[in-house]
Amino acid sequence: MEVKRRTVQTLVTKLGSVSERTRVDALCELRLMTKLDAESRPLIAEAGAVPYLAETLYSSSHSSQDNAAATLLNLSISSRATLMSTRGLLDAISHILRHHASTSYASAVQSSAATLHSLLIVEEYRPIIGSKRDIIYSLVDIVKHVGSPTRSVKDALKALFGIALYPLNRKTVIELGGVGTLFSLVMKDLAVGLVEDATAVIAQIAGCEESEEAFRKVSGIGLLVDLLDGATSSSMRIKENSVGALLNLVRCGSEKVGREVREMGLGMGVVEGIADVAENGTGKGKGKAVALLKVIYGGNGCVVRDERFDSLLNQCSS
Repeated sequence: MEVKRRTVQTLVTKLGSVSERTRVDALCELRLMTKLDAESRPLIAEAGAVPYLAETLYSSSHSSQDNAAATLLNLSISSRATLMSTRGLLDAISHILRHHASTSYASAVQSSAATLHSLLIVEEYRPIIGSKRDIIYSLVDIVKHVGSPTRSVKDALKALFGIALYPLNRKTVIELGGVGTLFSLVMKDLAVGLVEDATAVIAQIAGCEESEEAFRKVSGIGLLVDLLDGATSSSMRIKENSVGALLNLVRCGSEKVGREVREMGLGMGVVEGIADVAENGTGKGKGKAVALLKVIYGGNGCVVRDERFDSLLNQCSS
């Protein structure tokens, strides 16, 4: 371990060399080391590599951006506190994301968004990252931009999901155009994985007062209801996310949004979709689906024509 520590210190020292070739070689070695050797990651972080790596994200060299961003992503697995305590790190990540359509290398953008997702696993970091409006704006823009690679969109969606887990961040995502962007992605009927990730974010941001007006502007309730209709062949995860979004809208919105969800949800194809989640979804998904059925049928006092739905509704009070 001591030999490894000395090797790491030597490489990190080389990151500050006046020789570009020396810096590039050291960066390549550190990237490979953080990928293949889990024990080296905390050693590299403790040796002071993070400030150098953050500075390198501003480089005009695509290979340097790529290597630095990938190394930071690898370090984020075990050294999140070191990354978050490094002054200027989030600004450097924001720089890479902000220039995703111009000077930033695609894989560096992807690694930077993935690093945010990794950092957002820690609950106390969510308000800190969410306070950086430029980061949220850039993530939304990556999702919106027609030229963004699929991998970039997927990583941006995962980062947005982590940000939206903190309730006070949801308003910011909405203010920066997140709702329209996410529903536009869903309507494009792209790969199932992207729609699953997009609806996961939608379900989270539905959980705030500001969501009602934003969803109404893009006919969001109708689109979510459509995803629950069997004719759309949505995956179970998409259905669960749609159920979660509708339930959050009802819980955080006005009586009007509750009426809209009830009226639109009464179609048999939609009810069948919700019931499918209630019977075959994950544990959390089942509970939300049963709760949404209760909303649609106006509570336990409503007569349900199908014994199957009656049984599911009774789960609410069991």
